[in-house]
Amino acid sequence: MPTYSILKISSYYFTTFALLLLIGCASIQRPQGGPRDRTPPKILKATPENKTRRFSAKQIQIDFDEYFKLNNPYTEVSISPAFEKQPEYVTKGQSLIIKLNDSLLKNTTYVFNFGKSIADVNESNELKNFTYVFSTGDQIDSLSISGKVNNTLTSQPEKETTVMIFPAAKDTAMFGKKKPSYFATTDSSGNFSLNNLHEGEYTIYALKEQSGDKIYNSDNELIAFLDKPITLKGDVSNVQLNLFKQAPEKFRVTTKRFDNDGKVSLIFNKPLNKPSLKVNFPAGLDAQKIVDFTKTRDSALVFFRNMEFDSLSIAIADDGKFIDTIALRKGKNEAFKRNVTLGYNINIDNRLRPGTDLILTANLPLESYDISKIKLREDSNTVNNLSIVKDPSNQRKLIVKYRWKQNTRYELQFADEALTNIYGDKNKEFNKRFNIDKPENYGTLTLKVTVPDTSKSYIVEIQNEKKATLQTDVITKNTSIVYRNFFTGKYTIKVTYDANKNKKADSGNVRLKQYPEKTWFSDKELTLRPNWEMEEPLVIPKEEADAKPTQ
Repeated sequence: MPTYSILKISSYYFTTFALLLLIGCASIQRPQGGPRDRTPPKILKATPENKTRRFSAKQIQIDFDEYFKLNNPYTEVSISPAFEKQPEYVTKGQSLIIKLNDSLLKNTTYVFNFGKSIADVNESNELKNFTYVFSTGDQIDSLSISGKVNNTLTSQPEKETTVMIFPAAKDTAMFGKKKPSYFATTDSSGNFSLNNLHEGEYTIYALKEQSGDKIYNSDNELIAFLDKPITLKGDVSNVQLNLFKQAPEKFRVTTKRFDNDGKVSLIFNKPLNKPSLKVNFPAGLDAQKIVDFTKTRDSALVFFRNMEFDSLSIAIADDGKFIDTIALRKGKNEAFKRNVTLGYNINIDNRLRPGTDLILTANLPLESYDISKIKLREDSNTVNNLSIVKDPSNQRKLIVKYRWKQNTRYELQFADEALTNIYGDKNKEFNKRFNIDKPENYGTLTLKVTVPDTSKSYIVEIQNEKKATLQTDVITKNTSIVYRNFFTGKYTIKVTYDANKNKKADSGNVRLKQYPEKTWFSDKELTLRPNWEMEEPLVIPKEEADAKPTQ
């Protein structure tokens, strides 16, 4: 047989063998279709053992039952008392090795809190709040603080929240500036436990954060605190921490820009009471401005008829008092693109709520409209004497008034140049089809409210299933609150005890150690049935006193 044939055959068998070997190796894999692994890594052994006394080792080894990953150890792992020289963290197989690079204090308990840094490789299941403790003396600190964290916005326990303490004497220097030495994460029921603590006075906080650095540094984060330090001589339990969103102390404009159509968009860091704007520069521009504040009064749109300027200076006032001034500059050779579009107060199914007017909201203020070029068709018939009026409080809105009928198709038709905005732009032909929603999809709810003290004020809010507030009423006496034409569904009632009678729910302040005004959520879910007039009693309980920790 020729040599090249032997080589060819040998090559064939070698290739086949290699393929079979690869297939065999590839088949050794994690079984598919089984239950998902939800178990975090388990600790098999620690050397030296956890809670070792008279500790003198230079390194710690922790062995796990599976391969794991260590996430952000230098930000997630907390050590108390802190080392001047950070330890070195090394992962080796299924073991974590911690090399201690600093000398240890005598007769001192050290606590390593790993937070959420340890997780398995496949599913990232986290080993939460694992602590490794040792003492260089004969005793290990063993005191604890435990309790629960609730969210005042939802009245529900809050999981995945960091609870932290600081020595009371160092609170001002550390809170909001440095990562805490002692912290724990709440479980799914909002419970927490801080362990291996030394006697002393501590301030305590809970933080639902966004950045993960365990430092309160954003007004968008939820915060809770106790206004008085905890004196720790024995175990302390039943600590109640209520998360709230603090209103920024200082007003700030977070966004200021010219949009593509030329309007100025302003977004504030907090709502204002009675906002107003004044254009300082250019001279004469203030008289022609059109300002549209949102219902929440935390943003504004500003329109100008004349755009022949390069820059703007706008002063912002609240309750008649100027609180900030901003400057904006247009881009060079900036050309704004505009068209005329409308929004409608109809739902996603193109249905208008029965018994209401059709409201048209233009993207830009309207200068005029030509009623002869706007037609309303009812089924196949054109409606005569169509009534359209301008909203006197908003130059962007038109109101169509008509006695709408059930089981009828409507079409609002706009011919070319029916609408003209303040810049002289006119619309192209378009139309909008819609129907009137069924009355049986709506109902009326009457709350017969009983207050505990007629000398005080109460803010009553009705919320839908998404916790969105649909109507707010301020009351001081026993009364009835009527919610008319509400969509059928489930609703809950939230009450704020308006302590200062300013008719708004006031937030707390961490720096001043002021709690937010107390709230109460009715535990009864109200189900509004189709085409139904429902009456429900609401007895507001007395305002609860602040709960005190027990020890």
